[in-house]
Amino acid sequence: MQTATQIASGSKTQLWIGRILTALAVLFLLFDGVTHVLQIPSVMDAFKQLGYPASVALEIGIVELVCLVLYIIPSTSVLGAILLTGYLGGAVATNLRIDAPLFSNVLFPVYVGLFIWGGLYLRNERLRALFPLQR
Repeated sequence: MQTATQIASGSKTQLWIGRILTALAVLFLLFDGVTHVLQIPSVMDAFKQLGYPASVALEIGIVELVCLVLYIIPSTSVLGAILLTGYLGGAVATNLRIDAPLFSNVLFPVYVGLFIWGGLYLRNERLRALFPLQR
């Protein structure tokens, strides 16, 4: 969990931008994971189009939600971000395999990953110390 000192060393604007980026990524991934778990018909159709059996939707949704919970918990947020990056890499590979449009489909998981890591970077002093952008 972040301490008051960690938060104080970053600007309030930086902290809020980090929170907003994190919230956007979390809301998208939560929606995506829940639709997988609930096995909504449009999601099942998408699985078939992607070449996956509909039967794996539940397992994929559970994996996504577990990774998301790890990301949301401050003490495990870096682990969650790493696991979500792997999950999103699989989404990129899947879209590449079916020759989906580059900027709208193939790179969308990359955009989500940038929100995940950007939000975490702006909220986490220790991560900024590990990877400083300024000298």
